[in-house]
Amino acid sequence: MLNEQTVLDALRVIIDPDLGRDIVSLGFIKDLAIRDGCVSFTVELTTPACPVRERFKTQCEEVVGALPGVRSVEVTMSARQAQRPQGAQPSSLDSVNTIIAVSACKGGVGKSTVAVLLARALQSQGLAVGLLDADLYGPSLPTLLNLHQPEVFMQSGRLMPVEAQGLLTMSFGYLIGDAPAVMRGPMVSGYVDQILTQTDWGRLDCLVIDMPPGTGDIQLTITQRAKIDGAVIVTTPQALSLADVAKGILMFEQVDVPVLGLVENMSHFVCDGCGKEHFIFGSSSDMLQRRFGLPTLARIPITPGISSVDAAVPEPIRELADNLHRELGKRRAADIPKPVVIAIPGHLQVRWPDGSESILPNAKVRASCTCARCVDEYSGEAILDPATIPDDIEAESIQPLGHYAVSIAWSDGHGSGIFSWDHLRDMATKREG
Repeated sequence: MLNEQTVLDALRVIIDPDLGRDIVSLGFIKDLAIRDGCVSFTVELTTPACPVRERFKTQCEEVVGALPGVRSVEVTMSARQAQRPQGAQPSSLDSVNTIIAVSACKGGVGKSTVAVLLARALQSQGLAVGLLDADLYGPSLPTLLNLHQPEVFMQSGRLMPVEAQGLLTMSFGYLIGDAPAVMRGPMVSGYVDQILTQTDWGRLDCLVIDMPPGTGDIQLTITQRAKIDGAVIVTTPQALSLADVAKGILMFEQVDVPVLGLVENMSHFVCDGCGKEHFIFGSSSDMLQRRFGLPTLARIPITPGISSVDAAVPEPIRELADNLHRELGKRRAADIPKPVVIAIPGHLQVRWPDGSESILPNAKVRASCTCARCVDEYSGEAILDPATIPDDIEAESIQPLGHYAVSIAWSDGHGSGIFSWDHLRDMATKREG
């Protein structure tokens, strides 16, 4: 007999490949109705440009259409709307569904170029996209978009964004041109707040914020004034850049902004003669995954002209946009279980989502730290001498970092170590084996 339960049971065979669960238990099915053999429902995804959106729609039509008594199937695809906190004053961000921060803790890694190209890739997926250049001291957007001192005006008390090839953009550089920004303290926070919350963005599917490099006042102001859905950290394979990645991860996690993954820019170049990939700085994607537990969303090769706004969006940037949607979807599925780490005398107790537990000696975990203070960034060899670790070392604080890792501060004064879940699981497996 055709009823709501038989339709839901049929839909349970459709599995979200990223979350590993069926779309019914994930709560994706909304507004299910059955009338005279005509079945209609909405599939509410976690992000508006989910990479498997069309596949889900086709599968839903096929499995429900195969049920006895079904004459027609109408599937509407939608996306979950982010809940923006309502402040004391109205903000133009209230009508923005998703806010993504593109960040780097070191200048010169191509962060702004990645932000512009990511915004264009999201726009090519049919999304309404805005792009904010939040670097007051070194705004890059006017140069990247070839928009030097465009006309910026206010309407109904709000700044009107400058349109660039369909993107709604705003930059402090539009206002000051080539003049240096000489300001500090409250003045900086005031300007950041104005271009962020008083720009008339309208209804956007996604706002990409090109963050200034570092972890200072501007970054904190932005995270306090905007409910950022996720951050992407751009780095290069050079040791100096990688040493700063941990600072960015810890900053975002401390202000409750999930880090979605890393972008390895200028990772290699492709020989135009033989087509071979050359890793002139060393291939570090696997190392990044091991060290931080975060996925590498894209590896972008050195490409002449990649910064040109008139060029086609490179394939690695399209891959970045797709992977970004996947990771954002995982974060929005808040009921995904993750490990729990508890400090017990002399050991760490790890409770895994499958119900198993592992006991790891503190000294062993401390000795396995791969941060820049414990491992040589250039050679990859250990700097830390395990013999110098106190026998009675204890974990003084444990900070979970999203779904990917944990940060531990130790009683010997060391607090910059990030231990991925995969790293701890490997340690447990070797110990138990």
